[in-house]
Amino acid sequence: MAEEKPQISNGNTDDTFERDLEEMLEDGPNVNEASSTVLGGTPNRMTSSYPGSGTTSNVPLSSNSHSNGDFVPKSTITQTASSKFETIREWSMNTYKCTRQFLSERLGKGSKTIDLEMESQIEALRDTQRKYSRILQLARAMTNHFYHVVQTQRTMGDTFSDLAQKSPELQEEFTTNAESQRALVKNGETLLGALNFFTSSVNTLCNKTMEDTLLTVRQYEVARLEYDAYRTDVDFLSQSQKDSSSVAKLDECRRKFDEHKLKFERLRGDVNIKLKFLEENKVKVMHKQLLLFHNAISAYFSGNEAALDSTLKQFNISLKRPNAEKPSWIEQ
Repeated sequence: MAEEKPQISNGNTDDTFERDLEEMLEDGPNVNEASSTVLGGTPNRMTSSYPGSGTTSNVPLSSNSHSNGDFVPKSTITQTASSKFETIREWSMNTYKCTRQFLSERLGKGSKTIDLEMESQIEALRDTQRKYSRILQLARAMTNHFYHVVQTQRTMGDTFSDLAQKSPELQEEFTTNAESQRALVKNGETLLGALNFFTSSVNTLCNKTMEDTLLTVRQYEVARLEYDAYRTDVDFLSQSQKDSSSVAKLDECRRKFDEHKLKFERLRGDVNIKLKFLEENKVKVMHKQLLLFHNAISAYFSGNEAALDSTLKQFNISLKRPNAEKPSWIEQ
C-alpha cells in the first residue's frame, strides 16, 4: 500500500466552519432543563383499556401508590437524551469531514491512500461481474426462446396425432411426424433442464457470491475515506500553533484516527480474503457449468439422446416433466 502525504487544503476557512458547527451543536437545548420539563407532575396510576376486549386495567406506576416519586428516574432520561445528542453531534462532524475529504480528492487537492494491487483486483471483479451478468442475460433469453420452441413442438405432435386418426389415407405419415415431434419434445425438456441449471448457478455466482464480496468492498472504501479524512486532520493540527486548546483537540483527533485506522485495516484484510476465495470458487463453479453447457448443447443438436441423458446424470440434474406421473402417497 502506498500512502501519499496530504496536500493541506483545509486552512482557516475549514477550521472556522468546523468550530462554528461545534458551537451550533453545543448551543442546543439544555438536556437537564428539557428532562425536568418532561418529568413534571406526579402520576401514580395509569388507566388503560384494550380495544375490543372491554377490559380496563389500573396499573400502578410506582411500588408505593401514595408516593409522589417519578415513575421513570430522571437520570435515565437525562443520560438517554445526552447519548442521542452526542451521537448526532459525532455523526454531523464525521459526515462533514468525509464530505470535505471526498470533494478535495475529486478536485485533486487532497491526498488519497491507494493500494494499487487491491484496486486492480477490485476493478477486475467489477468488470467480471458485468460480463457474467451479460452471460446470464443471454442464457435466460436462450432458455426462454427454446421453451417456446418445445411448446410449439408439443402442439404440433398433438395435431399430427389427431390428424392421423381422422385421415386414414395419410395415417402413417402423420403418425411418423407425431412420434418425431414427441421425441424432440422429450430431448428438448432434457436440454431445458440443463439450461435452467446453468442459469441458476451463474445467477448465484454473479448476484450473490460476487455481490457479497462487493458489499465488503464498499464498506472498505467508506472506511478508507474516513481514514484519510482523519489523517488529513491530524496532519493539519500537527502543523498548527500549539496551545492548550489545540493540543487537546489534536489528542482527540489522534484517538479517532487510530479507531478509523484499525477499522480500515480490518476491512482491507477482509477484502483480501474474500477476493482470494471468490476467485477459487469462480473457477470451480464455471469449470463445471461451462462443461455442462457444452455437452448438453452438443448432444441435443447432434441428436444423441443417450449422451444428453448421460450429461444430466453426470451433473446430478433431475427433471420434472410436465406429464410425469406423481408418486403415490406410499412412495412419498
